[in-house]
Amino acid sequence: MGRAGRIAGLVLASSVSLAQAEQPHARYNLQQPVTGIAEQINDMHTLMLVICLLIFVGVFGVMFWAVFNHRKSKGAVAAHFHENTAVEIAWTVIPVLILLGMAWPATKTVIAMKDTSNPDITVKATGYQWKWGYDYLQGEGEGIRFLSALATPRDQIEGGAPKGDAYLLEVDNPLVVPVGKKIRVLLTANDVIHSWWVPAFGVKQDAIPGFIRDSWFRADREGTFRGNCAELCGRDHGFMPVVVQVVSAEKYAAWVAEQKARAAAGTPAAAPAAEAEPARIAAAPGEG
Repeated sequence: MGRAGRIAGLVLASSVSLAQAEQPHARYNLQQPVTGIAEQINDMHTLMLVICLLIFVGVFGVMFWAVFNHRKSKGAVAAHFHENTAVEIAWTVIPVLILLGMAWPATKTVIAMKDTSNPDITVKATGYQWKWGYDYLQGEGEGIRFLSALATPRDQIEGGAPKGDAYLLEVDNPLVVPVGKKIRVLLTANDVIHSWWVPAFGVKQDAIPGFIRDSWFRADREGTFRGNCAELCGRDHGFMPVVVQVVSAEKYAAWVAEQKARAAAGTPAAAPAAEAEPARIAAAPGEG
């Protein structure tokens, strides 16, 4: 298999794993939203799907009805609509109204997605080949920094062990945030373009070397939420998951205290004990 085939396989594997790691309905629809923005995206997706379905049924229904009832064998004579003012107005006004009906909720959602003002916590996410670096820049936890890399055991990847439910979506150090707080995420990259994507949050933002871009989310409930790098960034693009643990304010305060104690002692960062991840994957042959 060529390089392009391997990359395509990794992209497909990571996408399938992402769907399998979520609730069953995610196999057939978007992931269950856990933020207001993701809820708007989910509703808009449903609205667009219904509108497109109605247009499809209406257009093809009229077309097939006309073909069947006005065929030549029944002696039908073609009508002439050239320069028919009423028809031209109708096929101009109706699509415009449909587009306006679709653009209104989409514009509201995009404006809300870009409102990164007044965050409770600001975190910088830096994309590396192939891991994420997190720096807590503002708010509770300021000063904490760590790297987050794939933790799927090598035996699972090489087919020597059964694959877990979150195959290729486990990391050694997840991003930890409190529930109900506005989290601003500043994104950049150290080498090539990456993309920080967590579907359940409705966040997908490119991380570009030399630039700072931002996004935000406010999770409505606790849990572990998974995503992946959504930019084809290189050989191990499929091995670059994003994991966010949303915890209560009390657990977050305890985690912050633990990380600061670890930093003072010179020991690596760690995830909350209840959500500990498996051991980090061993380096692949030839990987630096």
